[in-house]
Amino acid sequence: MSYCPSLFVLVFLLGVFHTHGSDASTLPTLPHWILVDNFEQASPLLNWIKMDTDNNTQPFIHDPQVTEVRLEAQSNNHYLIKKPAAEGIVGNRKAMSISKLPTEVAVGDTYTFYTRIKVEYFPNNHSFGLSNLSAQEIAKQNYNAFEPMLRVTDKLESNGVKNNGTLMVMGDNKRYHKIRQLKTGQAAQPMIENKWYELWYVINNARLENGGQSYDLYMRGSEFRQQQKVFEDAKFRMKREQPLGYFMTISNTGSSKKPYGNGGLMYDDIYMAKGLALSSPLTSFE
Repeated sequence: MSYCPSLFVLVFLLGVFHTHGSDASTLPTLPHWILVDNFEQASPLLNWIKMDTDNNTQPFIHDPQVTEVRLEAQSNNHYLIKKPAAEGIVGNRKAMSISKLPTEVAVGDTYTFYTRIKVEYFPNNHSFGLSNLSAQEIAKQNYNAFEPMLRVTDKLESNGVKNNGTLMVMGDNKRYHKIRQLKTGQAAQPMIENKWYELWYVINNARLENGGQSYDLYMRGSEFRQQQKVFEDAKFRMKREQPLGYFMTISNTGSSKKPYGNGGLMYDDIYMAKGLALSSPLTSFE
């Protein structure tokens, strides 16, 4: 999608301008959204690296993950779909796709990341977020390459807990937490298939001693008809206190004996802006 400040931000600025007159020093500054990827380029996956580092498909299939740019015909919009493998194929446990950020999130900095996501169907198992490792180290560390991390799955955990498809964030000790209605503390509803959600994740890459290595998450979509904070003070997975340089995703079929399912997760309009930025970088959202 194209880049333009959203209508409500423009209306807000006009109101401020009317109140304060023509003194430019009194006007708020629009966030400078930097495009990470919107998949509208002629070679849309040129900046992405695909890795299948735990490929136990039988019979063996080279490069089994599905990482494709597809077109929404009704809106003429391109998006990325990520699946660990095509339907019926199991054993690809760590289907990773990564893309280098246009600028690093330095230690001490706060950045807001904007992303749209849509569940193709359940069952599935997807994680995405940011890493502060090199591409080579991401391949080795897989899930432990994540710092801020979000998760979409309805898989059965090894401890017997059944997830239900509610979006999750990372807490201390690598524990996942469902997003929720902060006023009531009630967990959010499971994500609805084939519906776009907007996410703003505000990344605090300050040192741990300064209250960093954490992130807040805002969402709009489904039950959250207006933008709403849905988790506060989620935790980086590893807390390495290093510059964040990659956007990364992992999907997982599960084992051949206990497959999770190959439902896809769609990504679009990945942007980043320094500081707290809760406007939309898009002209429209459906």
